[in-house]
Amino acid sequence: MTTSSENTGLVVVTGASTGMGAATARDLARRGFHVLAGVRRDNDGETLRATGIEPVLLDVTDGDQIEALVARVDGDPLGRPLRALVNNAGIPGAGPVEATPIGDWRRIFEVNLFGPVAVTQALLPALVRGGGRVVNISSLNGKLSMAGYGPYASSKHAMEAMSDALRNELAPYGVRVVVVEPGGVKTEMAGTGLSGLSRLAAGMTADQQARYGELVRALPAHVAAFTEAGVTAEAAARTIARAVTDRRPRTRYVIGATAGFLIGAARFLPDRVLDRMTTADLRKHYPTASAGR
Repeated sequence: MTTSSENTGLVVVTGASTGMGAATARDLARRGFHVLAGVRRDNDGETLRATGIEPVLLDVTDGDQIEALVARVDGDPLGRPLRALVNNAGIPGAGPVEATPIGDWRRIFEVNLFGPVAVTQALLPALVRGGGRVVNISSLNGKLSMAGYGPYASSKHAMEAMSDALRNELAPYGVRVVVVEPGGVKTEMAGTGLSGLSRLAAGMTADQQARYGELVRALPAHVAAFTEAGVTAEAAARTIARAVTDRRPRTRYVIGATAGFLIGAARFLPDRVLDRMTTADLRKHYPTASAGR
């Protein structure tokens, strides 16, 4: 792979411990960038460390760690410019709107929205100096939500809106803002997000159990099927790398055929038609539907 002069600066990738973030760090390093890969634990960093990849401890909700990252970028010993920030860090979260504790909502927004905003604010002076760009990892759910996905989808809808505002604010200063919208990606993240469903179900009232019990029990199978039909982390990373390196990047990149179809459908189909489509897909995984097969 050839390396252009534009691929010799720094790139920050948050949420790079595993999965799509780790694959993105490796892809960008192969393209010639020096990648500052945000990880939560030292052990994650050691497994990721390689030529062109420098692990940095980074919890996007930790102000001290964000300040340390800024100091590392501004004090780069080789004076390399910051070419891109990839806001990949995020957590999943599933559950009915009514039954999901408000603390869970706040935690999802802290990591999926407020954390990326804090990192972006801190690194924007360096990005402006380096003529860099911001790549925000959203989701299919940033465009299309459905029953049981409200907390996560809401945070990604907010990420989309923030990105649109930021794109217009930074356009006069040469900083591009790009959104990447993955569908299913074969990583551990989906399973991690479902680990709290049993706790959520145990805390539901009798009325909530009657309303949402089957939905909550269907979510793991629905997520598993969607993930299994998705792309690999490496394939997703190639699209993210394009968002970083394309000379004239699009404002949005979609990852996966399913995401492309559903995002396209959401532009043209009436809401109630989309509701029927997504509900029918979910109901295939309801316990009663499984028992009837």
